[in-house]
Amino acid sequence: MHRTSGILLHPTSLPSPFGIGDLGPSARHFVDFLAEAGQGLWQMLPLGPTGYQDSPYQCTSAFAGNSLLISPEDLVQAGWVAATALEARPEFPAAQVDFGAVAVWKHALLQTAWDGFNAGASAADRQAFAEFCAAEAGWLEDFVRYCALKIHHEHLPWTDWEPALAQREPETLAQWSAAHGEALDLQRFAQFVFFQQWQALRTYAHQHGVHLVGDIPIFVAHDSSEVWTHPDWFTLDAAGHPTVIAGVPPDYFSATGQRWGNPLYRWDVLAADGYQFWINRLQRMLQLVDLVRIDHFRGFAAYWEIPATEETAINGRWVEGPGLALFQALQTALGADLPLIAEDLGVITPDVEMLRDTLQLPGMAVLQFGFEGIEGDFGRSSFLPHHHRPQQAVYTGTHDNNSLQGWWAERDPATQQQICRYLNSTGKEIHWDGIRVALSSVAALALFPLQDVLGLGAESCMNRPGVAGGNWQWRYCEAQLDTAATAAQLRELTRLYGRLPFTAT
Repeated sequence: MHRTSGILLHPTSLPSPFGIGDLGPSARHFVDFLAEAGQGLWQMLPLGPTGYQDSPYQCTSAFAGNSLLISPEDLVQAGWVAATALEARPEFPAAQVDFGAVAVWKHALLQTAWDGFNAGASAADRQAFAEFCAAEAGWLEDFVRYCALKIHHEHLPWTDWEPALAQREPETLAQWSAAHGEALDLQRFAQFVFFQQWQALRTYAHQHGVHLVGDIPIFVAHDSSEVWTHPDWFTLDAAGHPTVIAGVPPDYFSATGQRWGNPLYRWDVLAADGYQFWINRLQRMLQLVDLVRIDHFRGFAAYWEIPATEETAINGRWVEGPGLALFQALQTALGADLPLIAEDLGVITPDVEMLRDTLQLPGMAVLQFGFEGIEGDFGRSSFLPHHHRPQQAVYTGTHDNNSLQGWWAERDPATQQQICRYLNSTGKEIHWDGIRVALSSVAALALFPLQDVLGLGAESCMNRPGVAGGNWQWRYCEAQLDTAATAAQLRELTRLYGRLPFTAT
């Protein structure tokens, strides 16, 4: 693993006048900042279309892209939307995402773009669209039907649709599809545009020495194309509702654990065809990014099973996962050296460590966790830098953590003093102290949320585990990043600790 570093930022948090970050000019500007700051990695959260409470970890498809990330300006550049159409946009808030308002406006804009494509697309564009639909038909056709049906049913979950459609009765589904061909075409077009814009952004990033790090949630949302299409893969009752669900037991984030609600896999069924769903899923991801973080890696060794009737995650049990067999199938299909980061946080037991180390995957060390309950003893926590390993990714924090400044403000004076002693710091710029110690670690990869680079407080949290609403909304403003001093300081620290990309000088 090349010694490098990078920034964690989901594209929804980019600035834009359209209510949400997207894959257009602001994304390219962020790549420019990364290159200027000497960073070789841009890590993101899952890129799929979001469902329940707008969480990127509750995607409605394991393969589709989030059409809310489509750049309106690049639609204009393509010639499918008139520039005047963007001037009539609503007044969106600048510092957060109003997902509901954005979805309404973006859907209407995509309809305009589809009309423009039909009216004036070049022969090359039409051929590219046809080739995309043919190449991706294996997942695309199920997803566009699911998506169009959700809109038709006013976004109700698939279990609440009329029974013949919910149960995918072939004749009824064929009749509905034939009657709603235009709605299906619009969804195909939205996916075509997303992946076209995504590949353009990836090319731009590579040209600037920046590689992309993606994120695969271990589970899929119950209200998703995959569960609707393949209910036999999941632990569901006859009506399609989960009988047991995913989550984690009480932990650092919550005294009652986390009740995620995702249906659990029937791993025996997935194993019967050689885990083809997971092979297809990872293969698709590696067409989009260069390195993949696998969320909740511990669930492959054993996962927390919660009866669906339980209101919290307390009364669950550990159940053995697919273990090495799944990853051997992935290696056989995709190559022995899988470019993965194992998110090995939470309740980590020897079987999880054995699976990670057998696969020679880098795990994660979160600096904030290293300073919890230290009481003057810095020898115990594996998250502290003196315990890091070369084959590891160190983070100042993740999307689930407070920012370093917000976390620091919540520490009592005695703990702050102990932290300063370890970091040889005054605590006045704790975010830079954290970034410095992450960069100095022997861990091959060092990553930090943009909130830490900018020195932002708790108001910039991306997600608060265990808190139901108000998550995933944070955005930075363009002026916050337009500072040469920030890029220069980060670049100098990166150079000092030997993490500049090979293309940088």
